[in-house]
Amino acid sequence: MWTLPALPEIGLASLVMSDGPVGVRGVRWSADDPSIALPSPTALAASWDPGLARRAGRLLAQEARRKGVHVLLAPTVNLHRTPLGGRHFEAYSEDPLLTGAIGAGYVLGVQDGGVATTVKHFTGNDAETDRFTVDNRIAPRPLRELYLAPFEAIVTGARPWGVMTAYNQVNGVTMTEHGELVDGVLRGEWGFDGVNVSDWTAARHTVRAITGGLDVAMPGPRTVYGEPLANVVRAGEAPESAVDAAVRRVLRLAARVGALAGAEPVVAAPPAPVDGEALAREIARRSFVLLRNEPRRGDGGGGILPLPPGRTVALIGGAARDARVLGGGSAQVFPDHVVSPLDGLTRALPEGTLSYAVGVDPSGELAPAGADFTLRAVCRDAAGAVIGERSLPSGQVQWIDGDLPDGVDHDTLAEVEVTGAFTPRESGAHAFGTRGLGAFTLTVDGRTLFDGVQEMREGGDPFEAFLGSPEERGRVDLTEGEPVTVSLRHPVAAQGDAPLAAVLFSLVHLGPRRDPDELIAEAVEAARAADTAVVVVATTERVESEGFDRTSLALPGRQDDLVRAVAAANPDTVVVVNSGSPVEMPWRQEAAAVLLSWFPGQEGGDALADVLLGEEEPGGRLPTTWPAVLADAPVTRTDPVRGRLDYTEGLFIGYRAWDRAGAPPAYAFGHGLTYTTWDYRTLEVTGDARAARVEVGNTGRRPGRETVQLYLEPVGEARDAVERPARWLAGFAVVEAGPGERAEALVPLPQRAFQAWDEEHGVWITVPGRYRLHAGRSLGDLRLSALLEV
Repeated sequence: MWTLPALPEIGLASLVMSDGPVGVRGVRWSADDPSIALPSPTALAASWDPGLARRAGRLLAQEARRKGVHVLLAPTVNLHRTPLGGRHFEAYSEDPLLTGAIGAGYVLGVQDGGVATTVKHFTGNDAETDRFTVDNRIAPRPLRELYLAPFEAIVTGARPWGVMTAYNQVNGVTMTEHGELVDGVLRGEWGFDGVNVSDWTAARHTVRAITGGLDVAMPGPRTVYGEPLANVVRAGEAPESAVDAAVRRVLRLAARVGALAGAEPVVAAPPAPVDGEALAREIARRSFVLLRNEPRRGDGGGGILPLPPGRTVALIGGAARDARVLGGGSAQVFPDHVVSPLDGLTRALPEGTLSYAVGVDPSGELAPAGADFTLRAVCRDAAGAVIGERSLPSGQVQWIDGDLPDGVDHDTLAEVEVTGAFTPRESGAHAFGTRGLGAFTLTVDGRTLFDGVQEMREGGDPFEAFLGSPEERGRVDLTEGEPVTVSLRHPVAAQGDAPLAAVLFSLVHLGPRRDPDELIAEAVEAARAADTAVVVVATTERVESEGFDRTSLALPGRQDDLVRAVAAANPDTVVVVNSGSPVEMPWRQEAAAVLLSWFPGQEGGDALADVLLGEEEPGGRLPTTWPAVLADAPVTRTDPVRGRLDYTEGLFIGYRAWDRAGAPPAYAFGHGLTYTTWDYRTLEVTGDARAARVEVGNTGRRPGRETVQLYLEPVGEARDAVERPARWLAGFAVVEAGPGERAEALVPLPQRAFQAWDEEHGVWITVPGRYRLHAGRSLGDLRLSALLEV
């Protein structure tokens, strides 16, 4: 599943790969070997700091080395073409320049530690609907200027040792077979000399894959390569030279990471150790975006945040207690602990000043059995004899390929039983169920709730077993604090010739369903009794995950009603939005403050306390435009028609499209408030127009960090020569200054910022003429401008 076999006779060790991008899971999809869980990629991009991304990469290299991993399957640098993309949280931005800069920092950091990266998913993998087969039709200009641009910046600027080709087609050719883009552009034009590995099960045709530049078809051992590849070479259907080239690139990768005897690795001594928990906390607080911060009632001064000492706080929301710290799907890792907002504020606030109310459950949907369960998996053979066991941190069993308990193999495994105890934390009717495919027998407290079979839905994703919908099988009345036994038995189907041997299913649970109106009323009373109310709202795994796209930007459940009721009861209401991508916030003008925490990683609760109480600033700026409602979003199409999805919007995604339409979004690209104030003083362009110098001053009363953003606007002939957006990001820099101090940012202006792709001749051309360069805090808050000539 995750490794290439060793060949001792040539000194080649087994090359080990692992999913990222927020951590290093290793070769086992379990919590037996915990991983540091960093904030989501959207959070990292919100820092607008490639240097911070590089530090994150070094930490992940350290984690990879600890787990014996040579290749990290990250970063994801597809663009936020539409806010409906189900994997939006796993990519960085709607802008190719910002995406490329953060991605390059990440790659440099991982490879500083001697671990390879595989920049993914090359290319056009911008949504999940029909992702295995969709043909994304992208015209040459947007393909070059948007979707290939981050890959180009990372390949030329960071020299990654690997790239992963996607499931989808681009302009009629499957990416694992796309010789024009792989050998022609990636290797030919950009000089990429690393390994091209397929996304898992994406390689489908032996001849077209090897002649299209694919080096490694994953996962093994049954792939389109191996014996089928030898056969087509012997038959003269593919040149042996193509195999030689692929072999050479794999050996080069092995040499770089120290897995080839006689070859000195690129990094003989890793960088100094990194404190993973401290870095996860720093990234989280530097990613938080303060969207709104109105003055406190009766106070004409600064905003409600940071909270002054001595105030009582009512913390409200199911996500405040059961934090969602990362997105669903292959990006999941298993940290050894998670700091929830409730944990963080309990530690940070004086005793007796914090109260908590659930408010409403974000999902109302069954989820894998969690912290109140003590579970283990028992494996049996066909005769019913126990052949192995493993503890489980949750109700999920995710054993792929050889990731089985000691002493167990797929040939002898006939049944897995998830069994143990559940101690309810509240009395009432608890719902239990299953997620997965096949036969199940579910028993709770001696009562059989289900004994039957779950079939795959028509058109279901092949990964439905762990990405699909949970099924409720029954409810049991339980008493708080009184443990009961639980058991879920699952006969394991014979693997046969399946390319992927896997055991994937889950025991799922949902606590008692209380009347939402009653819960909201309790939250309102808690808010009235406190000086400040902090409401945490969130998406769920059924909203943001690999395997499907979103159909709405609305928060699930009754969370909008909760916010409105609390804000009406307490004018000093702060809303913390725990999501990886945009959501609608119809109440945003009713809340005194709105803070975006993304998926904040394992230390998110402590980072939230740092920011709310003013120990640290919220350092983030939006890497993607946030619409007020889905209908305002410029691109909402993710459903192919007869297998084809046309990118009819061309160059106009994200803020480029908002500018063209002339309609304001809820929050502009680059937006983010701070706890201090900034004055933009001077903007100078160097004589060769290759850089700009911006002087800013901190006019507030506390130290701060400012993200200086530069945007180019073509004027006159430069505007009319070729169709282009009204403005685009040309550069950025992060500076720091104390109260009353000034800082200077020297921001490079890349030549590509003044270029367009000439479709007729297939070359980049510099568009001459005048440009207006804007400097400011966001695309919606530009402070200075200067004219320059190219």
